[in-house]
Amino acid sequence: MRSIDPKNTPTRDLHQFLLGCVSPRPIAFASTIDNDGNPNLAPYSFFNAFSSNPPILVFSSNRRVVDNTTKDTLANIEANGEVVINMVNYEIVRQMAVTSISFPTGVSEFTKSGLTPIPSDIVKPFRVKESPAHIECKVREIITLGDKGGAGHLILCDVVKMHISEDVIDGNRINPHKMDLMGRMGRSYYCRASGDAIHTIIQPVMEVTIGYDQLPERIKSSTILTANDVAMLSGLKALPSDDELRAFREADERLGAILKGENAWAQQQEYARELLKREERMVAVKVLMAGG
Repeated sequence: MRSIDPKNTPTRDLHQFLLGCVSPRPIAFASTIDNDGNPNLAPYSFFNAFSSNPPILVFSSNRRVVDNTTKDTLANIEANGEVVINMVNYEIVRQMAVTSISFPTGVSEFTKSGLTPIPSDIVKPFRVKESPAHIECKVREIITLGDKGGAGHLILCDVVKMHISEDVIDGNRINPHKMDLMGRMGRSYYCRASGDAIHTIIQPVMEVTIGYDQLPERIKSSTILTANDVAMLSGLKALPSDDELRAFREADERLGAILKGENAWAQQQEYARELLKREERMVAVKVLMAGG
């Protein structure tokens, strides 16, 4: 592995190594306004939610590495303490990219990108009409992390109101496929958080499970099961008893046929992998353990 010492690495390179590792990142499409009423719109990927009670979002407006200057977003927030964070979905990602251009101060990125400003309910900055969700915020605190190019300013935002399109809500939850958010990666790379990119991982966290160490050795040393497959089995609350395994072996016709044939262990593992893809973990472990 390559070892990287931040103290001996040029900031431009360290920046990209960080972005390539801490990836993908959600995008804060931050709308602000200056004291003359001029709107500003800019994307930030050093962004996340850090508390739900109270509801707090945090993003960082970094000093430019090239010339150590700061952005209009930071100046506007320092002036009036308000921001709207809009979500970026696939439909507006190229328009969002336009707003990352360093237009002169006072030029509206809404105008340059073709996005539509609409009034907020509580704060002065506009919302982005085309975005699937808008979060109105009052700025709680700005934490300055340094004075050189690449240094961040952490902007802690209290959420005062949220607006979410009914088109992306099922019941009382957001459907990620309908939300269709974009994530930022290193360099010019993005990812789309919908369709086949979304994976469901069901693992109760309040129940104690058996863990990797309690699995039979031949399951742990399998060359067919992946590390993820084995981890799914380690998330079980208990292993099946001998009586359960005996009953399963007698009842499952496919397993019975496998155990009578050649290469039984390899076929058991393939059978278990099929079951794990359907989240049938207990059945899968019975298939693996019922043969001896």
